[in-house]
Amino acid sequence: MSELANHLWQSTIFAVAVAVTAMGLRRNSARLRYWLWLAASVKFLIPLSLLVSMGGRVVMPPDAPELPATTVLRVSTYLAPVAVFSTPTPVVGQPHWRTGLGAIWIEGMAAIWFAGSMMLLLRWFRRWRGIHKKAQDARALPIRGRLPVLSSAAVIEPGIFGLFRPVLLLPEGIVDKLTAHQFEAVLAHELCHARRRDNLTAALHMCVETIFWFHPMVWWIGARLVEERERDCDESVLKRGSQPEDYAQGIVNVCKSYIEPPLLCAAGITGADLKKRIREIMTWRGSVPVSLPRKLTLAAAGTAAICVPLAIGIMRAQTLPPAPAYTYDAVSIHRSNPDEHGSRIGPGPQGGMRTQNTTTMMLLTFAYGVRDYQISGAPGWVSSDHFDITFTPDKPEATPKQGIPLKELDAFMSRNRQRTQAVLRDRFGLILRAETHELPIYALTVAKGGPKLTPQEDPKRGPSLQGSKTRITGVGATIAILAGHLSVVLGRPVKDETGLDGRYDFKLEWTPDSPEEPSPEAPITAEAGPSIFTAITEQLGLRLESKKGPVPVYVIEKIDKPSEN
Repeated sequence: MSELANHLWQSTIFAVAVAVTAMGLRRNSARLRYWLWLAASVKFLIPLSLLVSMGGRVVMPPDAPELPATTVLRVSTYLAPVAVFSTPTPVVGQPHWRTGLGAIWIEGMAAIWFAGSMMLLLRWFRRWRGIHKKAQDARALPIRGRLPVLSSAAVIEPGIFGLFRPVLLLPEGIVDKLTAHQFEAVLAHELCHARRRDNLTAALHMCVETIFWFHPMVWWIGARLVEERERDCDESVLKRGSQPEDYAQGIVNVCKSYIEPPLLCAAGITGADLKKRIREIMTWRGSVPVSLPRKLTLAAAGTAAICVPLAIGIMRAQTLPPAPAYTYDAVSIHRSNPDEHGSRIGPGPQGGMRTQNTTTMMLLTFAYGVRDYQISGAPGWVSSDHFDITFTPDKPEATPKQGIPLKELDAFMSRNRQRTQAVLRDRFGLILRAETHELPIYALTVAKGGPKLTPQEDPKRGPSLQGSKTRITGVGATIAILAGHLSVVLGRPVKDETGLDGRYDFKLEWTPDSPEEPSPEAPITAEAGPSIFTAITEQLGLRLESKKGPVPVYVIEKIDKPSEN
């Protein structure tokens, strides 16, 4: 919905810019202004996002920025329950336009749009069929020229009918109603329409009107197109040497005797404001040539209209995460049972992955190794709708066993994160970009007196970290794992600056602070027990320091609910 709104206001601003430009060129050629208005019409068919996406394909994106370490995970499996590393804020209700009353409103608006478009198509088809029948019943005239000339018994003014193989349709007896000079001027006018392919461009704008019939600017552009194309043909006729009096009187005589064609793509001789046209014909002194500075300005503006969105796409491509090197073979997605409690991401068949009752936000945080506060621009359903997902990897592999070296475990998890990225890209339509924001963080350093950590007692045992609101227990865990979990507890990135690269057994216990964000400077009472900041220093010999630092943030540009299979 927001994409459509963006496209409409961008096209409207573009049309306003064309209107201002056309006003500045009012003394120049009508054909130039016609092409400007046609560009304003075509802009409604070409969203800027399309040009931006084209620019995004010009270059390959660079490597993604370094991300904070994720929590590695549990004793019996290689992944912990999702609650350990992702705690999205609960969503009250579903404030999203695709749910509830919003969905009904969207469906109603779509039905109204469809009905309006169908009515326009039906009306134009009936009118086209009427003219087509008249052309079929017409007889050919022995007039040599660039296109066939037909004579019709219908009381319709002279006009060009057809898009790719046009014919000139003349009413019977028109020669008796016009003088030779008037008839010659009328023919010159129609042949000008044929040379300019005005029927084809008019049909293009009719497509725009069919799609955007609800937008007043589209109809205003259509009126300007008719006005400028008739003015252009008038100028062409007068440049050929026709007398203004004969030409003007011929147009008036045609209007008195015949009916205007009912379609924009059947160009006749009337149209626009007839009184204004006659006045302009009688006072015409020639159009002013476009000066070199104006030509350069128009060329620069046209180039910028195309190149700027492409350049934005190229620049934005530099912030897109790289395409995953690993993908999946088969994937199954179903909505979770509403009565199911708890969420889990764990091993799946053939070394793949299986999720239970997980939100899309949980998948995002796992796939890109970030926390939910590092995901921006997500609609409400990303944190409220739950799915069960199972996928097999592109290359089957064995699920890690207990005691596997940490390096191999990290590599295995990295492959499945990338496969999850592929699922999000293909089945959720995910498009996001990576940015770096300067945000508050905590730096985890060694406190005075040194660390109070016990080296792992059983080196063969895999790393494990379990946590709750008041306790963290690590077995063979690294400081990076601890920092990753602390970032969840504290709701702020925690950067490991200890320089400790071993694996440790530890237990950390503290008393939760108030619902407000915890702070290292918060006062401690004897009854309350140590805060998490005091406990880290006293029990682990480490220290949390509040400061600002670069934090990678993923901005979601597009994401859709997946179809079930």
